Amino acid sequence: MRPMSYGQGEPPWDPWKPGSQQPQWGNQTDQTPDWAALAEASESRNKRRRLLLIVGGAFATVAIGAAVAVAVVSANDGTEASNKPANLPATADIPSSSTAPAPSFDPTTAPPPLDPKDFISSAKKDTAPLSPDILFPSTELTIGGRAYQKGATASTTNCASAVQGTLPQALTSNGCTRVMRVTYSGKGGVAVTVGVAVFDTEAKASKAKTAADNKSIITSLPGQGVAAFCRTAVCRSTTNAYGRYAYFTLAGFTNGKDVTEKDAAVFTTGDDLAEYTFRQIRQRGEAQASAAANK
Repeated sequence: MRPMSYGQGEPPWDPWKPGSQQPQWGNQTDQTPDWAALAEASESRNKRRRLLLIVGGAFATVAIGAAVAVAVVSANDGTEASNKPANLPATADIPSSSTAPAPSFDPTTAPPPLDPKDFISSAKKDTAPLSPDILFPSTELTIGGRAYQKGATASTTNCASAVQGTLPQALTSNGCTRVMRVTYSGKGGVAVTVGVAVFDTEAKASKAKTAADNKSIITSLPGQGVAAFCRTAVCRSTTNAYGRYAYFTLAGFTNGKDVTEKDAAVFTTGDDLAEYTFRQIRQRGEAQASAAANK
């Protein structure tokens, strides 16, 4: 009789080992899972996964830091233009100062300057005081280095009484309102009387000048140290007009000598006082224009 065999020579069961480590006997049909072994395997896999995540995160952090450092270095390594932000909108999207409405102001126009001649061309504007001493205030004149002393003055509204020859008709027919006279004397016994005829308008003064001829003569005015002159002797005369004023000169010798073409001093004296009269009339207009502009 053969002895009893347990498992036909297979290793015996060890009660101190887990089931996964027990010997398998023959063709066992009992397939119950070894839960302890499965738990151990799952724990091992979880540990490996956490380790991989930690290592991968560290590498990712290093890579991102390197990329940021490269970007900063690249931004600081270019020209001044490269320092501008790259995320600005396109030029067409940036509001342009030219598109903003410009401030509007009411148009202003400076008034045109006042013309001094306007104030001496009409009695309506030429309202400043007027007299021989106002128009000829200087008692001594120096023109071109030549000295002249002021003599007598006169003023009358009877224009014909202050002139001779054909001049009375020329003045009265054009509405002369006043004649003022002044005499200046110079060296060599030469004297000149200036006569200023006043009209209401420039047009009338211009007509009186046109009507005057070589026989239209202002009457000389002696006095104040100046002897009578140009009453019977030949003298030199001039005729001019400016604004509403026509003005005349009569120059000659106080000793009664006739004036000839060789007497340059007489011609010069007449021209000097004619120029002075023109300037005084013009200055009258300038003074009134300036006063009107400053109102």
